[in-house]
Amino acid sequence: MPKDLAKVQKKIHKKKGAATSLHENSRDAKLLRRAGARSDKLDKLANARAKALQPYLQRISFFQSAAQEQEASDPLTIESMQALIEIYLDRDAHELSTIQSQRRPGRPPSTAEDTLKQRIEVEANEYRSGYWIPDMADAENLGRLKEWNEEWTGLGTLKYVRIARDGTRHVSSFPPKGKS
Repeated sequence: MPKDLAKVQKKIHKKKGAATSLHENSRDAKLLRRAGARSDKLDKLANARAKALQPYLQRISFFQSAAQEQEASDPLTIESMQALIEIYLDRDAHELSTIQSQRRPGRPPSTAEDTLKQRIEVEANEYRSGYWIPDMADAENLGRLKEWNEEWTGLGTLKYVRIARDGTRHVSSFPPKGKS
């Protein structure tokens, strides 16, 4: 039995007299409601997944632009990768200071400020244990990163590492899972 809304609509439309004999509790109406509900559910799940993956896409996009800005295609050292990570982590400092300066004295922090502080704290904790980035110390991987088309499906070909604040480097996997 078809579950896709378009398939159900097409199947019902082909029936003889379907347009006039469709009433509220008919089998066809129930099929349409179930297919519509399933379609809505799948759309919500897809939107939630895209929203959850967005921070990783932004992170890799930042490192791709940093890789494209360097003249030579020489691999980066751990120190230069750490410098890029620190630049990336400080990207919200100006926005946070602006939000804090606009707040009147004695007022509680806004939701946007709390969210921003929480994100900064989570990323700082991740950097202490190992920040997940594309491996820019590998020349072949660096070339693939420069050619990435900014889509999630294109990330499977890249190699990843976790760079910690103390300078340790661990090979990681894709997609990021815990401390892999």
